Amino acid sequence: MVRLKDIAKLAGVSVMTVSKALRDAPDVSAATSAKIKKLALELGYVPDSSAQGLRTKTTKLIGLVIPATTNPIYARMVYAIEERAFELGYDLLIVHTLNKPEREDQVLRRLLSRRVDGLLITPVYRFEAEVRIYQEIIARKIPTVLLGPPAPFCKIFPAIEIDELTASYHAAKHLVELGHKKIAYFTGPPAAPWAHERFEGYRRALREANLELNDKLVFQSGSTIEDGTKAALQMLNEGCQPTAIQAVSDLVAIGAAEALLSQGMKIPEDISVVGFGNVLAAEYYRVPMTTVRQPKFRLGVAAVETLMRLIRGEKVQPPRLATELIVRKSSAPPKMP
Repeated sequence: MVRLKDIAKLAGVSVMTVSKALRDAPDVSAATSAKIKKLALELGYVPDSSAQGLRTKTTKLIGLVIPATTNPIYARMVYAIEERAFELGYDLLIVHTLNKPEREDQVLRRLLSRRVDGLLITPVYRFEAEVRIYQEIIARKIPTVLLGPPAPFCKIFPAIEIDELTASYHAAKHLVELGHKKIAYFTGPPAAPWAHERFEGYRRALREANLELNDKLVFQSGSTIEDGTKAALQMLNEGCQPTAIQAVSDLVAIGAAEALLSQGMKIPEDISVVGFGNVLAAEYYRVPMTTVRQPKFRLGVAAVETLMRLIRGEKVQPPRLATELIVRKSSAPPKMP
């Protein structure tokens, strides 16, 4: 392994000078610094990050906690986070919670044991007012930013989020303006604040159009394709016959659409379907899905930049990013009787 003293011997300078040159210290001449860096590159010198961390009391590591990379809503966001972190000289430790509270506790403690400089977390939402692991993060004063709206147990942390309610309102309003009066809603996980905000957006659009909220048109789904399929089959079995479905997410919408198509229904001729998120699968689904576009790349960049400000000890006021309704072939005016 190449050491600093090996470079110093070849360069004819002290070990301290080599160390300063590799850290771009201002008291080393440009010529000497260039010579040392050239030798280090030729010799294949790799800095000891552990030793640097002991000296600077930093690790240049960010812990990224998400449900799973298999969820397409996170793909572009993780890409943006890694790119921005790389530009700033940080590495990511990515861990999955699988939306299980006990696993979240374990992965967060492992990240804390690795002395990460900061955390980016998509919380595993639950109904408790306090969660012990989050209290530990607060006690240790670890800079932390949430990816998504906060729940009571994590409300102290700044959050990077979109205006969920307004986005869902525009999706429902789109269906109302097409002429739909009987719109079913497939809700998300009961403990997730974003699911409640999206449902409230749907309710607001109905109230504005003087349409009564019918509880028989609201179905508990979840967040997966399988959840959407089950909710759609339940809706068909109950025979409520809406002319449109607004789903809490694209995956739920795709699952619902698959169930409807398998029963011989046509989208949008027999029923319109609207999702939320604008994952790639929604755009290239066999009936391209009308949905809400989330600025996933910008969310990732904003998360890293907010975390950097926290690490530097600055006050932060994270932005709430705007969304856009993308109208495709899955929504159309209702069939006339």
